[in-house]
Amino acid sequence: MTRMVNCKKYGKELPGLAVPPYPGPKGQEIYETVSQQAWQEWQSQQTMLINEKQLNMMDPDARKYLQEEMDKFFANEEHDVAEGYVPPEE
Repeated sequence: MTRMVNCKKYGKELPGLAVPPYPGPKGQEIYETVSQQAWQEWQSQQTMLINEKQLNMMDPDARKYLQEEMDKFFANEEHDVAEGYVPPEE
C-alpha cells in the first residue's frame, strides 16, 4: 500500500516518498510533507539550476543556495529557474 502525505506544495493528499531523501531532520521533514510528484519536480528543477549556474556541490554556499531554493519551491514562493525555461503546459 502506498504511503500518503499531505503535500505542502500541492495542499492535498498524494503518494509520499518511500524513504527520506537524505539523513537528518530536513530529510525527515521532506519525507513527511512532500509528495513523490513534488520531489521529482524538484529534482528536475535542481538539475537545471546546478547546470545553468554551474554550481559546485562541494561548495557549502552552493548547497545552501539549493537548500533555500528548495524551501521556496515547496512553499510555492518565487524561486530561481533556469534562464529561458518555459514550463510545459498542462
